Parts: sequence; structure tokens; C-alpha cells
Amino acid sequence: VFRTITSVFKRHGAVQIDTPVFELRETLLGKYGEDQKLIYDLKDQGGELLSLRYDLTVPLARYCGSNAVEKLKRFHIGKVYRRDEPQMNRGRFREFYQCDIDICGSYDPMLPDAEILAVLVEILGSLPLGGEGEGGGFMVKLNHRKLLDALMGSCGVPPEKFRAICSAIDKLDKEPWEAVRKEMVEVKGLDGGAADLIGGFVVNEALTSKACGGTAGLVAKMKTEQRLATGGGKPELAKMFEDACEDLLTLDMYLRNLGAADKIVLDLSLARGLDYYTGVIYEAVVLGAGVGSVAAGGRYDRLVGSFSSRDVPAVGVSIGVERVFAVIERRLGIAVAPPSADGETGAAASAPASGTMSTVRQNTTDVLVCGIGGEEVVQAKRLALTRMLWDAGIACEFVYKKNANLKRQMDLASEQKIPILAMVGGEEVQKGTVKVRRLFHSDAEREAAGGEDAEKEVKESELVAAILDMLAAMGGTSADRMRRTVLSL
Repeated sequence: VFRTITSVFKRHGAVQIDTPVFELRETLLGKYGEDQKLIYDLKDQGGELLSLRYDLTVPLARYCGSNAVEKLKRFHIGKVYRRDEPQMNRGRFREFYQCDIDICGSYDPMLPDAEILAVLVEILGSLPLGGEGEGGGFMVKLNHRKLLDALMGSCGVPPEKFRAICSAIDKLDKEPWEAVRKEMVEVKGLDGGAADLIGGFVVNEALTSKACGGTAGLVAKMKTEQRLATGGGKPELAKMFEDACEDLLTLDMYLRNLGAADKIVLDLSLARGLDYYTGVIYEAVVLGAGVGSVAAGGRYDRLVGSFSSRDVPAVGVSIGVERVFAVIERRLGIAVAPPSADGETGAAASAPASGTMSTVRQNTTDVLVCGIGGEEVVQAKRLALTRMLWDAGIACEFVYKKNANLKRQMDLASEQKIPILAMVGGEEVQKGTVKVRRLFHSDAEREAAGGEDAEKEVKESELVAAILDMLAAMGGTSADRMRRTVLSL
């Protein structure tokens, strides 16, 4: 996954720039709206107030502002930290990786935005995300900050409540309108009539890309809505609405030229809560996956200016890798199991959970080196053979017991679908030989190889060559075959 994402970033000309995990607390203050409470605050020995980075965007803006950067196309893969309630099955963690790409600088409107969205579509289309529904498993929801502000204002939302109401609207993908309306009125203090007007736009089936035939159709439909078109009688809101519509139409044209428009859906209910967005906003979801958004981003033209005397327009996207992993693992039927009670090998600790059916293994071990008997000479030879295979670049393991019985070792190989056993006992030590056995873990494997579990005895000096021949006959190493399996899905 990391290789796929990095290769796309580099193919689009981005350079890698890392920023510190720690930032001064004041750097992050006022940038995240209601999510400010999720920032980890720290204090060093000298009393300086610090915070762990919440995302990779604000540190980039601080870097650009501090170093007078005016143009930059950068990517960054790093961990971020949030005091959130972990939900592993939904891809929500307190420490997780984000993969960001951003374009900073003054350019013609919507061209950088179109490339960022094209990058996102290219990456998600390259991963085995699966999913249900139209569009090949994922879609990217799109909105515009100015459109949201115009909608809020024309519906009678006071300016000081814009962000709070947007935060409530952003929950519509998880909660019904009735619950969201209740929060807006009873918790946020919004007038019930204003809430109903908002509902007439954000949960109106007639005001969707699907109903209107795409972004251009929805923009045309919105222009016929008198309240939006006139800004509720406020010229500044009408101008804001018109600017947003122009941006969205220009962006749609560029996305069509780049072959990415079919994955983009204009959605009036998308209301990302981060305070620093100023233009288009978007998030990607895998249909039917149940893990929330796997990527999100937007335009932030004034964020760099908060760290310097000059604004530098910027746009970017962040991909949440752990959520991508969660989707892929579910797609491949992989589950992470608790450590083995026996604690015999690293392989045992990562065995699939009971009942999990998986066509893809969780490790890439090709050989389990087995000792037959507990004599010191056998254990010494077992470790020496393991070292020999490691030096030859062959992925292998051994159990962490001096006198493990052979059946238990074979059971571990079966649990982990390790295809080859290299077995040595006292008799083999004396003769300078090793027994090598090919294991089949499914009828399909056995039929493809045309035989039963095959065992042969080879000289120690011929062990590496014998195993390499067996791997070649199997179609390559476990890592090679796993990679082909994943890419074929």
C-alpha cells in the first residue's frame, strides 16, 4: 500500500518533506474547530508547551511560512496523534499513518485542485478496496466551503454558528437527519426554522448529483433555488454562492479532461469541520466498507499566512492508511489474532483467528526449520541451517523450543500455510543431510502440483539450491505469490 501511494505521488512530481512530530502548542491552536479537544498536549522539562501533531497539513503550512516557501508540491507519509476513542473495526486509532500530498502556490483556479483529486482517484483505483455499489468500490464526495457558508447564511444561521452547524451536518453519513437536527437546535442553539431550511438542501433527494446527472447538473439545479441564488437577500452571500458554482464547474471540466470525474460526487451534506478550509473540500469513502472516510482534504488558502506575513494558496489530500488497511483486510478475509498461548514462534503469534478464511497469508515465511529430538547437536544444526537460509535470502523461521515434537512444528506450518519444512535429527546430523518436505495446505494447491506432500533428503551443501528449485516450481516465494494475489483482486 505504501509503495503504491508513494509511486503515484512521485509520478506526479511531488518531493518528500518531513516535519516534526512535535509542534509548539500555539502552532496548532485555532486550526481544528471542535476537534481541537482531540490534540495531545505535552509540557517539556523546561515548561514549554508542546503538542503532538494532529495532522500533516498545519505543520506543512508552518514550514512554508517559516521558510518563505511560495511554490511546492510535496508529499509526506507519517504518524499523527488524536485523543479519540479507538474503534479498530472502524479504522479509528489514536496513533495512525497519514499519506499527504499538497500543492502550494498561486496558480490558475482549480488546476491544482483537479490534479490532487486525480491523484486520489488514481491511488484508490490502484488498491484492492473492493466495496459494494456503483463506481468500482469507492467514490469521492465533493463540496465547497463558500457554498456551505452561503447556504448557512441564506438559511438564517448566524455567522458565529457556521462552523458548529457544519460540524453537526457532517454527521449525516452516520446519523439520521432527525438526530442531526436535534443537535443543531438543542445543543448548538440554532432556530428550528433555520434547521428545517438547511434540511431542505442537505437531505433533499432532488438536490443530489445522481438526481441531477452529475456536478454540472446539480450546480444548474442549485441556481434555480431562489434562496441560494439571492443569498437570502444578502448580496455578499449571493456572490459567495456564485463563486463556488464557478469553481465547481471549472473543476468538473478539468476532472473530465483528467478522466477522474466519474468518481467525484458533489454532495451538499459534506461539511468537514476543520477551520482552515477556504475552497473545495472532499472525502473518499469505500462503498459498503463501514469504516468512514479513507481520505479527505481541500483547499486552504489562508493557513500559510497565519505563520508569515504572506498568504500562499494551497490544496491537498490526506489518505488514512489504517482505514485503507482495514478495508483491504476485510476484502481479503484477514483478521489479526491474539498472540499464541504457546508463545513458540513469531509465526504462531500472528496466526489468523479461528474461523477466518483467507486466501492471503499474513506472513511470507517460506521454510520452517524443524529439529527432530532435543539433543544439543540437533539444536545447533537447526540454528545453523536457519542462518544458512537467511544468508541466502530465504524467509524462514524455527520454533522457540529446544525439544518441540515434530507434530507440533508441522501443525504450526499448517496454521501459517508455510509451504516447506527443512527437518534435521540426530541421524541427519551424522550423515550431513537434511530432509525437505513440500506441504500442501489446500486441495487446489495439491492438484496444481500434481502430488501428495513430497519429501526428499539432500546434502546440507545442496539445501539452498533444493529449496530455491521448490520455490521456483511453486511460482516464486510466498511474498511474490501474495503480491500477485492481492494485485489480482
